[in-house]
Amino acid sequence: GDAGKGFAVVAEEVRNLAMRSAEAAKNTADLLEESAKNADDGVVINEEALASLEEVSEQVNEVYSLMSKIAEGSYKQSEGVSDISTAVGDADQVTQHNAAVSQQSAASSEQLSAQAAEMQSLVSKFTLTGAGCSS
Repeated sequence: GDAGKGFAVVAEEVRNLAMRSAEAAKNTADLLEESAKNADDGVVINEEALASLEEVSEQVNEVYSLMSKIAEGSYKQSEGVSDISTAVGDADQVTQHNAAVSQQSAASSEQLSAQAAEMQSLVSKFTLTGAGCSS
């Protein structure tokens, strides 16, 4: 009687506990399976991110190379502009010197012209005679 009833109650509880344990084990297995799938997905995403970062790194290296070439070209241009500036300065000095020489030549020419006019004026006062000349 009573022992059988008690045994039945205990058996029912053991059965319920076994069912709950089986359900918990199934849930745990499902969670482990989902975690494994998520880990696999994470690995794939990580590999894709790594590939993207490698591509970005390559592009950064290309940009760096181009920037280096641009900087080198700019430096050479700067040297060229400096050389041109020096040449223009030299040409300006030569031009100024030539202008000064031109002004001196013009002043000398004016003096020579004035002296020639004065000499012509003096020579015109003299008269030549035939004395001392035999023909």
